[in-house]
Amino acid sequence: MKRRSLAHEYNRCGYYHITISVAKGLRQPLGKVVGRLDKPDGDSEAPHVELSPIGQMVEEELRESISRVYPMLEVQDYVVMPEHLHFLLVAHHDVLSRSGKKTHLGHVIAGFKYGCNRRYWVMTGALTNTGSDLATESPGTVMPVNMGADTADKNEKNARNSVLGDSVAKKHYVATKELTPLFEAGYCDVMPVDTDQLATQRAYIHANPRSRLQRTLNRIWLQPQRLTINTAVSLRALYGYLKRECPQQFTEFVFSDIEKRLLKTNNLIMCDSYGNSQLLNRRLLPVVCHRKDAALLAQQKARCLAEAASGAVLVSARISRGEQEIIDNALLSGYPAIRIEDNGFADIFHPSANRIDDCASGNLLLITPWTYQYQSRDKSISVPFCKTMNCIAQAICKTKDNWWKEL
Repeated sequence: MKRRSLAHEYNRCGYYHITISVAKGLRQPLGKVVGRLDKPDGDSEAPHVELSPIGQMVEEELRESISRVYPMLEVQDYVVMPEHLHFLLVAHHDVLSRSGKKTHLGHVIAGFKYGCNRRYWVMTGALTNTGSDLATESPGTVMPVNMGADTADKNEKNARNSVLGDSVAKKHYVATKELTPLFEAGYCDVMPVDTDQLATQRAYIHANPRSRLQRTLNRIWLQPQRLTINTAVSLRALYGYLKRECPQQFTEFVFSDIEKRLLKTNNLIMCDSYGNSQLLNRRLLPVVCHRKDAALLAQQKARCLAEAASGAVLVSARISRGEQEIIDNALLSGYPAIRIEDNGFADIFHPSANRIDDCASGNLLLITPWTYQYQSRDKSISVPFCKTMNCIAQAICKTKDNWWKEL
């Protein structure tokens, strides 16, 4: 996620959701999450981060230093978590240095991290040269390192002993031992493209402490479990199913691509899970809406919700609008469901806030037969890919997807 968009100039005005992580091995130097899940946001006991002195320093630098050096930039929404920070950085105008030159966003982030590093080294005693200006450094004075955008990017990639990894740190502070940086090299950026995505990013930032506390209190349910579900579907059986269900879109090349991404053990398709795995022990019913049955959606929905009310667990990839409507209505009614995800779970997997709530309450299980793969938002899903998930839904339920038509 540290790759930059080739089609965007990172000195242009706009919104940037920035994520920076602390260096590996530092555990949680910025604070700890405390509070109660039963308290609403705004309450003094609601989930929040109790910042350490280092975390307070980082927050201080974040709130003051960037806009002081770059007046056209504003940090609007932010959260300092125990081992990373998120902030929404708004460029009201194109980003320019004090000399009037266009400045790459990587240059700004590097300067912020460098300023935090200098104060961190003093706070931890890594630097004891009290004769330098470092020891008396006032907050909010992050150095705008004078280098071009290309140089800043290269230094971000090559960072080792200092955040910038260039001659600037060596020129100002020559130490006899290596200095461990507070932050790891690089940063992640997400650029919301419309008001809905912007609102989603704001909500995600503010929900971080609550989501973390939920995962802490429900460790088994709220972390990926690897290869926990054996679908009993062999690659040969899937090959035959896809060739029969979507002959026009099915090719050997398509199947090869699907096979490469599937989780497998002994030629059988497996699934990772996230959430209440006990739902698999209940009566399971697949929810698959076919185009040919579009006129019968109301009938299918009523039957599915009636079965959910009687104790069945609905299982779906939630691809079509009909499937989304049925599964969403089931969850809103308090009925449990199992969702088949169209991508694998990354090592650090964060579902949306509402899905975390459903998983934490035991009403939702997320499963995936896929290995994780970075995907752009606009990437479409092929018909054989969708059919693969429908096949798995029926295999897990041991029931055909037309069950709702039966009396």
